[in-house]
Amino acid sequence: MSTSAKPWGKLAYYGVGSFACYAALFMNEREVLATFTRTDGAYWLLPVIVAFVISYFHGGFTGCFWEVLGVQAKKPVPKAVEKEEIEE
Repeated sequence: MSTSAKPWGKLAYYGVGSFACYAALFMNEREVLATFTRTDGAYWLLPVIVAFVISYFHGGFTGCFWEVLGVQAKKPVPKAVEKEEIEE
């Protein structure tokens, strides 16, 4: 894989996003805990939403990180199709 094909921009975008999410979460720990543990209304949705947002950025960063390092998943070899399977 050539150097120009590596997703450095995406890696930086997801890395900064992931860092910002974690920093905001830990720097506002008391407010987050007070808000997320409320039992009235739809406050139960907040931890779910935050988990999805953090997962999006963290997962994107991890995927780009491994791609920049050159680690790729093995691609499965397609199974040979029998003539009988095609006719059915």
